[in-house]
Amino acid sequence: MTGDVHRTFDKAVTRRGILRGSAAAMAGLSTVGRAAEALSSVTLRAGDLTAIIGDNSAGEGQRAGYNGVWSLRHAAGTRSLFVPGIAGLNLEHIVTGEHLENSDTFFEPRRAPMSLRQIDDDCVELHQPPTPTFHIESWTRFRLVAPHYLEMDFRCRAHEPVFPRGYLSLFWASYINAPEDKSLYFPGGLDGQRGFWTQFCTQWHNDQSTVRHRDDHFEMTFPDGGRDTLFKSLSRLRYDEPLFYGHFDDLMWLVMFDRSEGIRFTHSPSGGGVDANLKTTHPAWDFQFLIQQPEVARDYGFKVRTALRPRCSRAEVLGEFEQWRKTRP
Repeated sequence: MTGDVHRTFDKAVTRRGILRGSAAAMAGLSTVGRAAEALSSVTLRAGDLTAIIGDNSAGEGQRAGYNGVWSLRHAAGTRSLFVPGIAGLNLEHIVTGEHLENSDTFFEPRRAPMSLRQIDDDCVELHQPPTPTFHIESWTRFRLVAPHYLEMDFRCRAHEPVFPRGYLSLFWASYINAPEDKSLYFPGGLDGQRGFWTQFCTQWHNDQSTVRHRDDHFEMTFPDGGRDTLFKSLSRLRYDEPLFYGHFDDLMWLVMFDRSEGIRFTHSPSGGGVDANLKTTHPAWDFQFLIQQPEVARDYGFKVRTALRPRCSRAEVLGEFEQWRKTRP
């Protein structure tokens, strides 16, 4: 997404009157162990990490229209992993193949009201009531775990049967703060290259952007013509294990999923706009959750563990993944 689109979107959200904490007030939610209050953001600290989790309202230095992790910093780092004023693990799109041309519906999760509540000292939950067009309700919990983990637990529920093409896909964007290396790395490769460590860095926005699991053969359909999107454009590369990482200064950000089914990786070299001072772009390290033949009133979800940590060997990366796979609930 270009900087011009970001600015246009910010103005549109402001006009729509998404106010700080208004959704929480309407929902009557309260934080655990404290008086009821409307929250726009919460700062969490555990181990080496400090995270600011926020809804899609504007905050101090934060643009309206971006939810999830407003900032994520490691004690050994000098800046946030995510572009200041935007976000990471940002619920960006609800995709059914329809309503792609209108910006209100294309970015519905960013524009529809959300509420934020604190579960405990290390955990918060974002709740989005059923959205206006797609009628998807969702709950997203973020938890910090020492020494360097940020976990996300997502759950959603459809309230209306609005899936004419037989699928529902949800899309998360993470706008990375001008790394020197814009690539994602994961075990996979082309046909016949199973388990190869693969470097994935697209040259253009919306071009061969999405990587599917080796066994993922589902074809999302769309009306003829229409806007180009990251989730429409498929790469020839495939992944074999549900994890990827990228380099950020002297750190790495490792993203691990509790399943392969429905999970797709997505990359843009410039989705977060431009850093004029560093004369480079902010890449987007994104992912999708695809549900085939979704049912109304049924819950769907998945879990993610991310690690923002000092760089390590690929053997240690796989060790992190195996350890989590053995111990996660």
